[in-house]
Amino acid sequence: MHDDARFDTRAIHAGQEFDPTTGAVIPPVYLTSTYVQDGIGGLRGGYEYSRGGNPTRTALETQLAALEGGIRGLSFASGLAAEDALLRTALRPGDHVVIGNDVYGGTHRLIRRIFGDWGVTHSTVDTSDLDAVRGAVELGTTKVLWVETPSNPLMKISDVAALAELGQEAGLLTVVDNTFASPALQQPISLGADVVVHSTTKYLGGHSDLIGGALVFAAGQEELAEQVGFTQFAAGAVSSPFDAFLTSRAIKTLSVRMQRHSENALAIAERLAAHPGVARVFYPGLASHPGHELAARQMSGFGGMLSIELAGGGEAAHRFAESTELFQLAESLGGVESLVNHPWSMTHASVRGTDAEVPESIVRLSVGIEDVDDLLADIDAALARL
Repeated sequence: MHDDARFDTRAIHAGQEFDPTTGAVIPPVYLTSTYVQDGIGGLRGGYEYSRGGNPTRTALETQLAALEGGIRGLSFASGLAAEDALLRTALRPGDHVVIGNDVYGGTHRLIRRIFGDWGVTHSTVDTSDLDAVRGAVELGTTKVLWVETPSNPLMKISDVAALAELGQEAGLLTVVDNTFASPALQQPISLGADVVVHSTTKYLGGHSDLIGGALVFAAGQEELAEQVGFTQFAAGAVSSPFDAFLTSRAIKTLSVRMQRHSENALAIAERLAAHPGVARVFYPGLASHPGHELAARQMSGFGGMLSIELAGGGEAAHRFAESTELFQLAESLGGVESLVNHPWSMTHASVRGTDAEVPESIVRLSVGIEDVDDLLADIDAALARL
């Protein structure tokens, strides 16, 4: 594959060379725990034990780095496992982290409860407000700036290039969670981010049939990538060969899936915005969204995630979330099937009572790639029950 290959070509071919033994177009899945050595220390291809490396995982990591424009990718057992390995490597007791006030509840819980007990402090701030971020940075103590854009679940859009510049000036590691957009729509490393994190369970996996996570490191972060790779090896949070294979397979259709997700989500956002029972629609594809122009500049599409605030408050939100049929009530997101979620009760229950609490009136939709008319009919039926 040529170095200048475009995104869709890289998604299909990076790390996916045909099997040289048989000529099989799809590389085999290496379901093995260990590898025979040619004498003590004589490793074939550098493989010794699958916690340290597996050819199927290596293929995915090559693919991930190519998609995000990074120098190295690492594939983990889950998105939180990836976050944990990065933070454990980059932080020490007494350090400080700046995170968004609208982030995935699991990320907030990890930093607040696990790393908090380790002596790491944090500040939550609206990362779409550069002055607020600058004010939250404690020079000499803050080590990581954690950015989620679009954010979960209120779809805030943060200026990755401006935040990366701020981070560089302050000597921070700028980490961008690119799960909602996926590299098909946004590539934070090209905007200056140091590390990109993914829950590959979501759009990269795309079919709700695997659990995984990933980190991709920008040029200049080679030492950190090596250190995090050691943390992964020493602690063991690696993705299984079969999950790695499923992720690689799904990535090959990522671009066409994201186009359909985005088209369907925009149609649904427009329908919801016109309904009197909906107080507000959070979707960056709407011109009314405060981050619309920024999203249009740093993203090539607006994605399949949106949230709504019900005019009837928490009771209406519960009723709406339990009234849809095609939109199935479930945790997670990013699959080809549409899902509905009540963050206050489900994905963000762990942040109740904190400054990252999600209002009870919010419902989050992961818009799938079904026929949009069927999805609109399902939305209309649920709205009629309000």
